[in-house]
Amino acid sequence: MEAKLKFGLDQLLYGMKQNNVEQIYGKADFQFFDEDENVVLVYNKLKAKLTFYADEDFKLGYITTSNTELTFFGTTVLGKSKNEVLELFKANKIEKWEIEIVEGEEMLFNEDNWVFLYFDYNQLIKIEIGAVFNNQDEFDWKF
Repeated sequence: MEAKLKFGLDQLLYGMKQNNVEQIYGKADFQFFDEDENVVLVYNKLKAKLTFYADEDFKLGYITTSNTELTFFGTTVLGKSKNEVLELFKANKIEKWEIEIVEGEEMLFNEDNWVFLYFDYNQLIKIEIGAVFNNQDEFDWKF
């Protein structure tokens, strides 16, 4: 399950609609609306939550996952130490991170690739990836 920064995850591409995703993975285990009225599909087997933006005609724009089969740059990352994960990103020319610590959990954010890395007890426990913006300050949809 490869995370493709700026593109999506596995077979998912930013800009897909709910029906496109359901053709690949079937119906979600459940869905809900978040505080912004976006549709969020939850796939238990994938350990993934897929957010479809209401103000963008319900296009897939954000993915949260804690799937242990997740890979970045061909390498599994969940459960790895912060140093191991950051070395992997550094080897792939991603070095600029904003850091926030809340209740002992450390969150790193790279805006250029719209990726969040969540560490607890020095292990990567969750990632969030999203569509990026183009030079016209619009989403750079890939589908």
